[in-house]
Amino acid sequence: MYKYSIVLSAVVFISLQSCAQINLKNIGQQVENTVNTVAGNGGSNLSNADIIKGLKEALNVGTNNSTAKASKFDGFYKNDLIKIPFPPEAKQVKTTVENLGMKPQVDKFVMTLNRAAEEASKEAKPIFVNAITSMTINDGLSILNGGNDAATQYLKGKTQAQLNAAFSPIVKKAIQKVELTKYWKPIVTQYNKVPFVNKVNPDLEKYVTDKALEGLFKLVAEEETKIRKDPAARVSEILRQVFGGQ
Repeated sequence: MYKYSIVLSAVVFISLQSCAQINLKNIGQQVENTVNTVAGNGGSNLSNADIIKGLKEALNVGTNNSTAKASKFDGFYKNDLIKIPFPPEAKQVKTTVENLGMKPQVDKFVMTLNRAAEEASKEAKPIFVNAITSMTINDGLSILNGGNDAATQYLKGKTQAQLNAAFSPIVKKAIQKVELTKYWKPIVTQYNKVPFVNKVNPDLEKYVTDKALEGLFKLVAEEETKIRKDPAARVSEILRQVFGGQ
């Protein structure tokens, strides 16, 4: 009987030990699977080169779509997100001359403001393309793990001054093409004839330049959010790999 007890104890011990080994093996496999799953999120299982490639492509897709939207006819004028309004600092001018019966002229002026931005946006694409090439690995990882507009903010921070300098002469040329001052001069001239008003004459070139760039970056941010959130917007395999886990 004693021998049988010893044998039974040995069998139980071996069985428990075997179960422990099996459980530990299963647990180890689960941990490994979890680690691999986490590593797959956000593109972190990709090489740094792949991540940078994907982010650059995202910015290229975003800027291509944005400039196409902005530069088409009514791209600014009929888009409430980026439509350029009458200069806020000249709001009193708008009210005064509209009261004097010049609302059609005011409306035409606002339209030409937006036409100038649409015209200038045609030249923005190569400027954006050149600006995307300087992204570093650290920049890329920060962008990948950043907010929905992290890439846009990176692009804006790195290129705002350069784009502004390059955009200004384009806007000036666009203003001449759409004859913006032709619609502005009668408005401001009439306003400045009103007794006791503070004469105004805002820098229209700067105003249109600032608003055109602001509008473009809004569209770029919109496109970036789509790529991050909407699988259908990931139009290439590298975009699906980099942003698929977000």
